Amino acid sequence: MFLGVSMQSSEQITKRTTVRLHGVLTALATPFSQGQIDAARFREFIGWQLSQGVHGVVPCGTTGEAATLSHEEHETAIRICVEEVKGRVPVVAGSGSNNTLEAIRLTRFAKEVGADAALLITPYYNRPTQEGLYQHFKAVAEATQFPLIAYNVPARTGCNLSPETIARMARDIPELIAVKEAAGSTIQASDIMEQSDPGLITLSGDDFIFLPMLALGASGVISVTSNVAPALVVSLYDAWMRGDHETARQLHYKLSPLNRALFLETNPIPTKMALSLMGKMQGDLRLPLWPLNPHHEATLRGVLRDAGLL
Repeated sequence: MFLGVSMQSSEQITKRTTVRLHGVLTALATPFSQGQIDAARFREFIGWQLSQGVHGVVPCGTTGEAATLSHEEHETAIRICVEEVKGRVPVVAGSGSNNTLEAIRLTRFAKEVGADAALLITPYYNRPTQEGLYQHFKAVAEATQFPLIAYNVPARTGCNLSPETIARMARDIPELIAVKEAAGSTIQASDIMEQSDPGLITLSGDDFIFLPMLALGASGVISVTSNVAPALVVSLYDAWMRGDHETARQLHYKLSPLNRALFLETNPIPTKMALSLMGKMQGDLRLPLWPLNPHHEATLRGVLRDAGLL
């Protein structure tokens, strides 16, 4: 027993084969208008993403400004996404928290409304030990019986989910189907894939090293850049998968200036500005995020023009 949750029989446990994640999954930006989620623009944006060939969508992640969404807004964004996708690609709902009980509640909601899996960021600010991280994911898994993706991004959270802990979780927690690895290290990514059950899916959490991670054996990427250039990111993945590694390499270098520009300031500040310039949504942000510095805006405009996006 943990947090009032009882163990379930093995027949009730979600198996890793239930959800097959691959390719380009967009970490969706959340459009706002007059301080509220712009539902109409969000639906249009999701539809555009699907028309560009992305393989999945991820609402309420870092790029979706989940940290400043109320619980009601969080649920609204996930519900809109599930309704708009209509089962055409997997919906991976961000439901992480630094409060295990809250992560359980948000994950249960994602399950109830028909998401395919949940993305759980490692608990931030608390700086838990590796044992605490393990027990956090185990508790959410036991409480929800739902496919989970561990999201490791030490620069945001202040803690690193080690390859050894991921391997232990992969052995012990059948609900853990994947890891979004965003430590920015191909060495750590390699260690995860070397040490973990081969059934555990590894997804790049960094657009910068998407291609190197494919070479190591990653199955795809949860991408920021595909918010603004979904077809290009999909083309890189498609080229790699058909064995055209030279085209994949050329696309990697073509995307590199855009990847850099979208991190001129804290994500999703440049992404929201880019989408505003492209007419996809207003560039509204939630405090404490603040609009892009004018000097950086000029740089971003130039990169978008060079990429044929303006």
